[in-house]
Amino acid sequence: MIPFSKYMNEWLYAKDGYYASMPDIGKKGDFATSATTSMFFGGAIAKRLISVIESGFLSENCTVVEIGAHRGYMIADMAQFIYTLKPTLLESLTFVIIEPQEKIEVEQKKYLKESFGEAVKFCWFKSLKELKAKEAFVVANELFDAFICEVVKDGQMLYMSGSRPIFGGMDKETQKLCERYSITKGEIAKGYEEFACELSNSAQKCEFITFDYGEKEPRGDISLRIYSAHKTYPFFSLTDYAKSERIQNLSLESLYKKSDLTYDVNFSHLKDAFESAGFEERAFCTQSHALVDFGLIDLLEILKNSVDEKSYRMELSKAVQLIDPSFLGERFNMIRFQKV
Repeated sequence: MIPFSKYMNEWLYAKDGYYASMPDIGKKGDFATSATTSMFFGGAIAKRLISVIESGFLSENCTVVEIGAHRGYMIADMAQFIYTLKPTLLESLTFVIIEPQEKIEVEQKKYLKESFGEAVKFCWFKSLKELKAKEAFVVANELFDAFICEVVKDGQMLYMSGSRPIFGGMDKETQKLCERYSITKGEIAKGYEEFACELSNSAQKCEFITFDYGEKEPRGDISLRIYSAHKTYPFFSLTDYAKSERIQNLSLESLYKKSDLTYDVNFSHLKDAFESAGFEERAFCTQSHALVDFGLIDLLEILKNSVDEKSYRMELSKAVQLIDPSFLGERFNMIRFQKV
């Protein structure tokens, strides 16, 4: 019997785990992300980067970092839009991807080579500990929902015996976090504090932006779920805990390491972790609000004036999904921090 966090770590991050297998993301995969939905997601973030440089907070020689880049779609879109909006920056910016999985790094290098050849230089590090930058603009999309977690309920935490879930005694660290955030039922993320400290140590001056699903405060329920072939399965619906509501013909064993395992982010926990590491929260809002604020509408206007009507309509339909309240616009939130 092991704590759920160890079970989740094996599911996602073991050598034969889900993320190590380089899963497809998008229409052919288990789920889609904003980065696979429209190039204007990376484009809007690129426009934000340019604004931060023009405001003087960061210089034109800063390091641009993506964490959790999958194949590299978002950072590639950022580079492409920088070329469109302010091409001289490509000569001064340094682009970095943090990627611990060697197989995924190989795929990223292949994709970015095909996209840019030698025109844009990218660097890779296995962890933030290797990065030492004077100034950095750091972005992550759907990163923190993949941090391992404990699952708690009524003073107990979840353990796994094979594929059988069992609630039992709670360790002191988990109990402390439950008390701090008044959580009696839900997920307790592990690793936020260590991540924030590593990021703080990696850059003297920094802006960090991340998008994820979740709420500012704990939701008061268990959100743990599995994504497989664009279908969502509440974790316990595949166990005997579901009783009469259990999903038939599916099991944890059949989805183990072959599908995504995730949960809603508690942004108040994330905020505390970053503030303890020397960052200040600058904004928290829906993805829709953030992308419009970053300049998404301006980018669409530029596109409209530079391509034919058919091409414009096609890209517009994709971009609208990023801010549509019924799709990605309000399902995801953005939080932005700065370290001065």
